Formats: sequence, C-alpha cells, structure tokens
Amino acid sequence: MDKNQFGAILPIIVADFVARAAERYLWTENEAFLKIYASELYKYLESEETKLWQYSTDKLLSLFDDELNGRLTLLPY
Repeated sequence: MDKNQFGAILPIIVADFVARAAERYLWTENEAFLKIYASELYKYLESEETKLWQYSTDKLLSLFDDELNGRLTLLPY
C-alpha cells in the first residue's frame, strides 16, 4: 500500500478503535484518543510496515488490553 492510501485509511481505523475503546473502558472519546495515541500499540499501528492496520478492531482492542495489563507482545517487523 502506498503512503497516500495508508494515510487515508489509518484515520478510519483509529476512529473506530477510539470509539470502541471509549465504550469498553467507559472513557470519554478524548480520554480514549489520548491513551491510544500515547500507547506502544499505536506506534506500531501507525507504521504501515507492521501490517497492524489489517487487524480487526476487536483484535486491536485485545492487544490494547494486553498493553494496559503490561503484557503487550508484538513480533518485530
């Protein structure tokens, strides 16, 4: 995927991820946005090379749960 395509799809993925995280953790969307953007998971998600953007929102939330519980494990890309 080229940089322009990735730049167009990432905000859509993140918007759904933020909305679902806010719902799950009973955070405001702003709180969810700040916590996700500060996460290690987001650093991987914003890199097209990791292919995390292909994961479902449910899978991203599961990985985010892991990070919040101190056990996020991702293979290096």
